[in-house]
Amino acid sequence: MVVADYVTKLLAEKYLFPPHVPHRVIGDFARLTLAYNPGAAFSMSLGAASRIVFGLFALVALVILWRLYRGTTTDERLKVLALGLAWGGAAGNLIDRVRSKPGVVDFIDIGVGNVRFWTFNVADSAVTIGAVLLGWVLLQEDRRQQRQRASE
Repeated sequence: MVVADYVTKLLAEKYLFPPHVPHRVIGDFARLTLAYNPGAAFSMSLGAASRIVFGLFALVALVILWRLYRGTTTDERLKVLALGLAWGGAAGNLIDRVRSKPGVVDFIDIGVGNVRFWTFNVADSAVTIGAVLLGWVLLQEDRRQQRQRASE
């Protein structure tokens, strides 16, 4: 995930320059548009401190995700997948936060006309899919434990 994110960001910077010029992929719905995000998800910003603060948050998230991974067993494949996606995405954006002075490279641009979703990248997709999948897996574990307690 980290390598895929890193390579796609380098390619975006090389082939989609200059920033904010859309390149249509599927009509106006899916476009590739180079953008830099100095803040966090959904362009949240803390001003000049954004890079450091969000970098530290990413480090904390990586440690927590790693510890959750270390607690998995061999039969928890979906949980491992979810943690791997979230960890890889968080690591990818952390690397970009350190290497890219203007901010994290975003380039996937989805929407219709002027109604656009936030521009995002491969790491953002991985974090989102990983988080949703992890939430679902943890919910299933909780339900299983509740059923077990109720039957005891």
